[in-house]
Amino acid sequence: MAVVHMRIDNRLIHGQVTTSWVSAVGADRIVVTNDDVARDPVQKLLLPQAARGVPTSILSVEETLEFARSPQGEKEKVLVIAKLPSDALRLLEGGLKPREVNVGNQAPTPGTRFKMVTHSIAVTPEEAEIYRKIAAHGYTLTCKMMPSDRPGDFLELLRRNGL
Repeated sequence: MAVVHMRIDNRLIHGQVTTSWVSAVGADRIVVTNDDVARDPVQKLLLPQAARGVPTSILSVEETLEFARSPQGEKEKVLVIAKLPSDALRLLEGGLKPREVNVGNQAPTPGTRFKMVTHSIAVTPEEAEIYRKIAAHGYTLTCKMMPSDRPGDFLELLRRNGL
């Protein structure tokens, strides 16, 4: 599949994704990727409804990689939404080659040692290491909420925040 954009966003599908990102990146399908979400029948029912008519798949990381290699997947331009940075890293390690990787939103996880690196992105030291591994796959990690926003250098934000 042609992954036109990978967004790391634990909100998954919301108004910004359906009204701005899909058209900005030229996607004709949204694939939400996270093993737990893919096993949740309620989320599998509700998330496609939130996509407002955009064809949507809710898949585990392994299912996403299988879909990418399928005849149907090879024909589509896909916006992949990885719930967690670890999901994104597993996709890259599995051979997925998005055109770009953007960190959109990561709400803090209660009980973790996190730092807010933007008003909407919380990062733990462990996640910072995962982001560096993503960058090591040859990606310049950006962070922006909307496609029209000026992209921030995410690794620089981590460095400035002591992560």
